[in-house]
Amino acid sequence: MSDYQYYEFLAIDRPLSRAEQAEVRSLSTRATITATSFANEYHWGDFKGDPRLLVERYYDAHLYLADWCTRRVMLRLPGDLLDPGVVEDHHVDGYLDIACAGEFVVADFISEDDTYDIDYDPETLLPEIAGVRAELAGGDLRPLYLAWLAAYGNWERDEDAFGRDADGDLEPPVPRGLGSLTAAQRALADFLRLDDDLLAIAAPASADSAPARRTVGELLDGAARLRTGR
Repeated sequence: MSDYQYYEFLAIDRPLSRAEQAEVRSLSTRATITATSFANEYHWGDFKGDPRLLVERYYDAHLYLADWCTRRVMLRLPGDLLDPGVVEDHHVDGYLDIACAGEFVVADFISEDDTYDIDYDPETLLPEIAGVRAELAGGDLRPLYLAWLAAYGNWERDEDAFGRDADGDLEPPVPRGLGSLTAAQRALADFLRLDDDLLAIAAPASADSAPARRTVGELLDGAARLRTGR
């Protein structure tokens, strides 16, 4: 089986100039490039550019897929619209990183799995997911909570994903509305392989004004009980 990789970038707030498009073109001769988008798939070889640098310099959203089951989304927002300090609770090494990049903040979401579930028709994914960028800019932190939950949900698929001491990690403050996700949030949750049972355990707390913060172990145990009907 040959390697498959898919790269897509979107410029939402500002189209790229001709000079900027030429700079991006120098990284890929086969990509489809416009003033607002970049898309290419690879069945051999690899992309010459650094996706993180392209997001920091040019693009507001990026999606990556590989047939070794890596999934990645990056979203760039103006720094005054998403305070890294406010969302620090959502950080999970290797799964969710939020960092400053000049005047911007970049949220980097990653999902890894050892099951072969590559989507070979990925062109619709980033336009669906990119809507969470505007939601984050408007103060809706549900996308970050979903990414945090998906990260720890990976522990059920890979027992080596975290050390046992992570069992006592506290969840971030639970945002309202987990039981009624937007279409963009649902697309992000699916892309990050968020387990529906884990979301079902987490969602009821989002209706409380000040829910108690649960541990990762409590959430995972609750999802396991839900699956077994106990």
